[in-house]
Amino acid sequence: MTEKSSNALRPLGAHRLVTRLDYLVRTKLWAQILIAMVLGIGVGLALSPTGGALVEATTATMIASWLALPGRLFLALIQMVVVPLVLTSIILGIASGGDPQFLRQIGTRIAPYFLSTTLVAVVIGASLALWIRPGQYVDQAMSMTSPSSQNLPVIEAQEQIPFPDRIVEVIPENPSNAILQRSMFQIVVFAVLMAVALLSISAERAKPLLDLCVSLQDVSMKVVGWAMALAPAAVFGLLAQISVEAGLDALLGMSAYVGTVLLGLLLLLFFYLLIVAVLARRNPLTFLGNIREAQLLAFSTSSSAAVMPLSMEIAQDKLGVPRPVSQFVIPLGATVNMDGTALYQVIAAVFLTQVYGIELTLAQLALLSATTVGASIGAPSTPGVGIVILATIVQGLGVPPEGVALILGVDRILDMTRTSVNVSGDLTACVVMSRWLDKPK
Repeated sequence: MTEKSSNALRPLGAHRLVTRLDYLVRTKLWAQILIAMVLGIGVGLALSPTGGALVEATTATMIASWLALPGRLFLALIQMVVVPLVLTSIILGIASGGDPQFLRQIGTRIAPYFLSTTLVAVVIGASLALWIRPGQYVDQAMSMTSPSSQNLPVIEAQEQIPFPDRIVEVIPENPSNAILQRSMFQIVVFAVLMAVALLSISAERAKPLLDLCVSLQDVSMKVVGWAMALAPAAVFGLLAQISVEAGLDALLGMSAYVGTVLLGLLLLLFFYLLIVAVLARRNPLTFLGNIREAQLLAFSTSSSAAVMPLSMEIAQDKLGVPRPVSQFVIPLGATVNMDGTALYQVIAAVFLTQVYGIELTLAQLALLSATTVGASIGAPSTPGVGIVILATIVQGLGVPPEGVALILGVDRILDMTRTSVNVSGDLTACVVMSRWLDKPK
């Protein structure tokens, strides 16, 4: 080939690359979100007082709040419809199957599956924290000069409620109150009971309520579609605001702790891929490619509830999961399947005990693990809830209130990562249940 012809081909290759990138940006949500993430972090670090410091701190905070406006609107729209979407999805997921045998199958399989994966997550977290001992890398003086406890989220002291009373509280005496308080676990229980009741009556009498659920779900998904149009701008703004507020100093000062949590979450993700290969008999890399949009959106919003509509769409359209299975597993998983949160909480609790020189006995570690599993089940799928649950867990370990303030600076970044893993776990459960269950009619 002559030099002239070679030069003539170069612009064509570059043109194809530009055309391909343009196609990805216009048609692929994951590409739009990925670009928005990079730009958001870059702009945030440029504005941050500990980064580029292009403007004064007060001006940077004001700019960040305006940049985050699309993200706040996005989350508000999702939160507006999340309760009716959870209710209708679970009711239709159970009742539309029309087969009590299907309900018994999925109920007897999904509960031990969720419990088993959560236990594995806790074991991974505890093992890494005891092996790496990230607390030993934190200067004791740093713990004494950490933000005061008045900067902590408002944490109400929890009474020691007898276990039988806790079982009774699972059933919402007032469903309206459960909806107002966004008690997602009670909402899920209410939806399951209503769906079972619908299966127990004649199809003619159940049809009006099922039709209403279909209409309500369609309306909710329409609002979700409007919200998804804001997703790239929301991701850019939210990450810019986080980067302005956190900066680089918070990450550098807690690098060992952050690295331990991220390593644990990575191992948990590999565990999910192993489950996909062994139990679901699917290609793990193909599965990972299919769920990347949900992972990126979860990372950006730190909310499993915000990603739930997209997760159901991916499960049905890209993973080939039957609609009744996805409509039952995804909302339930967003409420009770918080493996990433459980892993983070046990690492954070052990880390804080190491910082303050508190040696945990084997019995205390076992109790901590059991408490973490229980606390992660039914945790609200909203940003920042993990830090509140953690503060409750470490109360009985001798960690002072300001200890939780020590990890506040990096919590949002870790919250984003563990939410992405939580969503991956829900979609993993979908493909496993799809293989284990008889195909619903």
